[in-house]
Amino acid sequence: MEAIVLAGGLGTRLQGVIGEHPKCMANVAGQPFLAHLFEYLDRQGCTRAILSLGFKHWEVTNWLEDQDVQFEVDCVIESEPLGTGGGIQAALEIADTDDVAVVNGDTMFMVNLRAQMKYHKENQAHTTLALKEMRQFDRYGAVNTDAAGIITSFEEKQYKDVGLINGGIYIINKEAFFQKNLPEKFSFEKDYLEKYLAERKLSGYVSVGYFIDIGIPADYERAQTEFKTLFL
Repeated sequence: MEAIVLAGGLGTRLQGVIGEHPKCMANVAGQPFLAHLFEYLDRQGCTRAILSLGFKHWEVTNWLEDQDVQFEVDCVIESEPLGTGGGIQAALEIADTDDVAVVNGDTMFMVNLRAQMKYHKENQAHTTLALKEMRQFDRYGAVNTDAAGIITSFEEKQYKDVGLINGGIYIINKEAFFQKNLPEKFSFEKDYLEKYLAERKLSGYVSVGYFIDIGIPADYERAQTEFKTLFL
């Protein structure tokens, strides 16, 4: 299993807490967030990670030199910001497998990746999104599916009592992705997922796994405690 890790973010909302560092290098419970993400990927059977890097990429590559990672790690470095879609596209270009997982470098969603991959292939989907049920939220947009698990619509951020959100873990079929002839810079969410929604080739895999996005200081602080026992 290959996994792309989107780890080029600036961490603007966290700079007051972590300074000017890539979000994936934010210290969580004594280790960079990326170290916890690697632990998760290793437990999911990942055999190769492709890091999509940008902002202060040398901090990540220097850290990697001293790590004993249990799987192959390669890096794709953006010379200028390419957007989430451009970062995924550049990493997919060096991927070897037909269906590739994508995870965010600032989010821990403990999805069973093997099960999501199986679901993705059974549905012959172009992309399968891991979805998380949330209650009383306004920080995320909602994702709606039909009875067969096909994604039917994306809603803008607004308060909802209950709904499914995009948890930021994808399985992407590489051939279907490259058939779209996408630009070098683009938003994966707006210019790929939403633009090609009508093709009914996007599926949603609902998971009850642990979820946290460290992108805001309050959740970053919460992670300091919760990550101490995350992999016990």
